[in-house]
Amino acid sequence: MGLAQRSEGATHQKPRYEQQSAGGRRLTMSEAGSLLYRLSRVFLRVLFRLYNRWEVTGRERVPPSGGVLLVANHTSYADPPIVGAACLRPVNFMAKAELFRIPVLAGFIRRTHAFPVRRGSADRAALRQAVRLLRAGKVLLVFPEGKRSSDGRLAELETGAAFIALSGQAQVVPMAIVGADGVLPRGRPILLPAKLRVHFGPPLDLSAFRGQRPTRPVLQQVTDRMAAAFRDILPPERL
Repeated sequence: MGLAQRSEGATHQKPRYEQQSAGGRRLTMSEAGSLLYRLSRVFLRVLFRLYNRWEVTGRERVPPSGGVLLVANHTSYADPPIVGAACLRPVNFMAKAELFRIPVLAGFIRRTHAFPVRRGSADRAALRQAVRLLRAGKVLLVFPEGKRSSDGRLAELETGAAFIALSGQAQVVPMAIVGADGVLPRGRPILLPAKLRVHFGPPLDLSAFRGQRPTRPVLQQVTDRMAAAFRDILPPERL
């Protein structure tokens, strides 16, 4: 299977839609995110709809409450804002620690739900923050590949996302992002008008692993489940 063909990108509803969950429940101010986050999300939805002709399918599969870990393929720096715009619930992100040393940018990304992670090592502080967010009922985006794909195809998955999912006792929803590397290619400072498709797959059934210690074999089995989910929702040319 590839991406679903039915577009939701052209069916944005009225402004109050911004304050509703996937189940139609009104969100509290805390659940709806900061004012800057909400304004940025409205802007990005309009931009991606008009400039990139985006199609978003399956977003009703994100549970309307409780901790949710979104796991997505990663081909571009545009992926986090794309996911934030596509998801009905506010999304939290990890961002490389170097970005938080840039004064103006640091303030912006903190207010749009990002927190720092040190690359190249097991950042325990970032892992603890990720788990705290999920246990507090938030939505968190993680890229299981660990870095951007160099050729647009899905790379081998690392086990970090599995550890976060089990430790955070979260529901896991896989996502396919196709076209982000055309929207913001490597080395390009501006967005291009490439076609963009975003698809939310069915939540993973990880009930067999709940309560188990996150040993290496358990984490690998969960990671294998994530890889299988990506194979179901990504088009063949992205595998």
